[in-house]
Amino acid sequence: MDIDIRTALPAEFGALGDLTARAYLDDGLLDFGESDAYLHELRDVAKRAAAAEVLVAVDGERVLGGVTFVPGPGPMADIARPGEAEIRMLAVGRAGRGRGTGEALVRACVERARGTGGRTAVVLSTQSTMHAAHRIYARLGFVRTPERDWSPLPETADITLLTYQLTL
Repeated sequence: MDIDIRTALPAEFGALGDLTARAYLDDGLLDFGESDAYLHELRDVAKRAAAAEVLVAVDGERVLGGVTFVPGPGPMADIARPGEAEIRMLAVGRAGRGRGTGEALVRACVERARGTGGRTAVVLSTQSTMHAAHRIYARLGFVRTPERDWSPLPETADITLLTYQLTL
């Protein structure tokens, strides 16, 4: 079956939020499991959609994955500078894995960035253990930008997010 990528509908926010949280939990990407504060952010698709564009991958009516496309600096941007778009919270559920869902979502973000006036690059942050995502980024021409790596937590926490950039 075909995978369609489009803007998430409000009726899909709950399913996408649950899928995103479950993907991060199942992949061991949240240090504190169900009590991780970031889990609330992952589930709050409505908040993301109010400040950025949330894309969803669907097979018929089934939500397979999603991503947040941030067209530039603003409330949803972590690292985007002027002229840069940002990709955030890429997640693919089990039913969408191995089908090109993640790559299709990233490609859709790149195309949106190209269609947004004045964008010269797409940037993103990722955890070091997100190997499948790293392969997608490399395949699509993203390069590591270690000088922009950062930690979302206080210095007492041992987490560094790796950064990537695609020059448009």
